[in-house]
Amino acid sequence: MASTSRTVAVFGAGYIGLVTGACFAALGHRVAVRDVQPERVRLLNSGDVPIYEPGLGELIAANKERLTFTLDAREALQDAEVAYICVDTPPTASGDADLSRVWAVIETLKGAPHLTAVVIKSTVPVGTGDRVRCALDDAGLAHVGYAANPEFTAEGKAVEDFLRPDRIVIGASDASTAQLITDLHDGVDGPVQTLSIASAEMVKLAANALLATKITFINEIATVCEATGADVEEVATAIGMDHRLGPHFLKAGLGYGGSCFPKDSRALRAMASNSGYPFQLLNSVIEVNDLQPRRAIQRLKTELGGLKGRRIALLGMTFKAGTDDLREAPSAVIAARLLAESAEVHCWDPMARPADIAPWNATVRHSSPGEAMSDADAAIVVTEWPELKTVDWSAAGRSMRRRVLFDGRNVLDPNTMASAGFLYMSVGRATVLPDAE
Repeated sequence: MASTSRTVAVFGAGYIGLVTGACFAALGHRVAVRDVQPERVRLLNSGDVPIYEPGLGELIAANKERLTFTLDAREALQDAEVAYICVDTPPTASGDADLSRVWAVIETLKGAPHLTAVVIKSTVPVGTGDRVRCALDDAGLAHVGYAANPEFTAEGKAVEDFLRPDRIVIGASDASTAQLITDLHDGVDGPVQTLSIASAEMVKLAANALLATKITFINEIATVCEATGADVEEVATAIGMDHRLGPHFLKAGLGYGGSCFPKDSRALRAMASNSGYPFQLLNSVIEVNDLQPRRAIQRLKTELGGLKGRRIALLGMTFKAGTDDLREAPSAVIAARLLAESAEVHCWDPMARPADIAPWNATVRHSSPGEAMSDADAAIVVTEWPELKTVDWSAAGRSMRRRVLFDGRNVLDPNTMASAGFLYMSVGRATVLPDAE
């Protein structure tokens, strides 16, 4: 619990804004979260959480006396000492970050001269802080401090990452603002690193690009393993035992997705290009990741002798387990490619809400993996949901036209699948034929 309670306004009630607001309230601060979506604010005020994030609903409920949700920027800013900007910065057609939502928030701050600091948690290009500082000065807020405090929370464990982070990165315009943001985090179990604003902005982009590179590297190794007979799971385990490398993000699969890695990698590449530097390594990372789900479709097409008229079950839709987020999910590419090949797509996911996201309006959604696989020619494991490990695969196989499964996350045991009568394909491992009956 923070030693001094502050009043904080949080702009944006998405994944980052809600987690930020709820965690600051848990630390003892008074928090007003403002969003522009009426339905989202209505749900929050009625006690419902519009996104799925483990532990978030419980945290909001436990600290509701210090949390308010509003559509009114003036209400959010009333008595606020610190304004946190946690809005989306989606990519533009050029790959640059769209900062229109950030500037919209900055515009609303003109009527809040009582603020002590403005903090951007959204991921922004390096140099944004200088522009924000000028905008604040022009708005008569030269006395208000500015800081970049990037987030490093992973969906599915965002609350844990906020309260027990590897580090808290703060880039501030002055020492007093840096101390204020440090004090806001009193009670958080993690070291504080104070940097220049530009360095703090770069840390987020660089960290995500490096993690994306590790994922892409192991997927490239997986492709070589398939060609040579090596097993990528064994290779990755041995690589990860090296203390210089570590085991994290060395899981071969269908590529990275979500709201951060794709967007931030493209934003860093665009920023480098705008500076006259062709970031060739990052270009390759993005290209390989874009191809990864398409490779799975090609392997399945070869095995089935074509996809036209085939019924394919997608097991999992979200970009990873533990979230309801479909942004940049490999499943969307896979579904679109299957539909383009005139296949029939059926899907299952325990959390996804795909009603408004193409191409899901052209697919059939089911309530269980077994139901999705019924009468299917093949199934693809797209998301590593733990429920898949408890499926009765023998029964599921008997309900299929053909027992063909592509494990895009390497979560199932090849021998178990062979015993259940499946032709089992995976990423970076040899295809396993069904056991003879």
